[in-house]
Amino acid sequence: MFNRIGVIGAGAMGRGIAQLFASSGQQVQLFDTRAEAIEDALQFNRNLLQRAQAKGKMTEAELEATLSRMQPAQTLEELKDCDLVIEAIVELLEVKQKLFADLEAIVSEDCVLATNTSSLSVTRIASSAKHPGRVAGFHFFNPVPLMKIVEVVRGERTDERVIEGLVELANVAGHFPAITPDTPGFLVNHAGRAFGTEALRMLSEGVASPSQIDRILRDGPGFRMGPFELFDLTGLDVSHAVMESVYEQFYHDPRYTPSFIAAQRVAAGLLGRKTGQGFYRYEEGQKIEPAEPQPETVLINRPFWLETDDDALRNQVAEVLTKAGATLETGSKPSDDAICLITPLGDDCSTALTQLGLPADRTLALDSFANWDKRRTLMRQPAAQAQVVAQARQALSADGVPVEVINDSAGFVIQRLIASVVNLGCEIVQKGITSPQTLDRAIQLALGYPKGPLAFGAHYGDTNILAVLNNLQAVYGEPRYRPSPWLRRRVQLDLPLTTPDFQE
Repeated sequence: MFNRIGVIGAGAMGRGIAQLFASSGQQVQLFDTRAEAIEDALQFNRNLLQRAQAKGKMTEAELEATLSRMQPAQTLEELKDCDLVIEAIVELLEVKQKLFADLEAIVSEDCVLATNTSSLSVTRIASSAKHPGRVAGFHFFNPVPLMKIVEVVRGERTDERVIEGLVELANVAGHFPAITPDTPGFLVNHAGRAFGTEALRMLSEGVASPSQIDRILRDGPGFRMGPFELFDLTGLDVSHAVMESVYEQFYHDPRYTPSFIAAQRVAAGLLGRKTGQGFYRYEEGQKIEPAEPQPETVLINRPFWLETDDDALRNQVAEVLTKAGATLETGSKPSDDAICLITPLGDDCSTALTQLGLPADRTLALDSFANWDKRRTLMRQPAAQAQVVAQARQALSADGVPVEVINDSAGFVIQRLIASVVNLGCEIVQKGITSPQTLDRAIQLALGYPKGPLAFGAHYGDTNILAVLNNLQAVYGEPRYRPSPWLRRRVQLDLPLTTPDFQE
């Protein structure tokens, strides 16, 4: 459907889009209001492609053919023969609307106009167009050639043939087309809200430090970067603006509440790598990794008692305690001297130990969601004795696996964040924004999660996720943690989270 493509905006996104389609066989013209920006972008792409050719990823003939398909446009009028024009300019509604109005006076009525916007409404951009049916969202991720996904956004008046054409073009270019309606944050930015906002919420409550939260989430669920590392990489000013935008567009739904911590740090200029200081310090662009605190060696002179129905976890705890020279009691109740370990789902340690009738001065919580072989999480509460915490930490790390000690928190770190990710994913599917399969694939491709939201639910157990959310809501009394109907119904019916609403 599209053979000649115009790209407007020669920044990182525009030049990446130009390179992608020139490489997949389309004729591409790149325009920018600054002529030097066009030349810089084309030279940048030329250098990248030459390096790829030098590494044997393309032949000399393929290189020359690709470069010949990528040409500058000195004026908008030179785009008159394009059958698709993609804008990747500044994120201002009025500017994009004016650009499309100018283009409509130049291109044919069959030419499709696509916006690479990540935060503005496609419908509003199209609202001032003479032919809004030809306007759609075509949202790529940076770096465009490497991020193998594009959101194909259907505005309220977008013609179906336009969506079909953009999907076909994405497939030709080797990108996964995630079709989504024109809702706040589209698909990826919407689904990604739980990761950062819940981490900031935990930080604001003093649950753990940024580096602790990052370590726990890297070594537990297996995220490539923790949320605070990610904030520093993308720039907190960018991330906070997206959080505020989605929150406003969803009319202050508590699920999306931004954090005052982010607002204050943005005001202070603590934006991350680009300012040399964010949640971490940076020297010459490299993160200064804070050293993990090494606990002092203490005498382990108490037995342990574990509350759990998980036989595998009980065996793992018993094994490591044996290496520490400690014993794990097997009785239904702890002895008068035992350190009590409990494994709540979604409750904080204080609530759980009270419900179980255990002594507060010697009771701690152990996260059953943790990856036992990489990092363990121990939760203390205000009444716990310091020597109890010290003995438990040392005993549980006797095999060399580090133990993080965090403050009392409903849901630990992993339970709370993963439950929020799963719940938001379920809500997105419930609202018909996308299918379960598209959701999981899109989030893995765009955000680099080790699993999609629904796959995380299956991994940790849908019933466990629902229990975590119910208890979080009970502890905090906030609709922020209300379980999605999609999640609740499938747990009640014992169905996978990927089950559609209607069985054909």
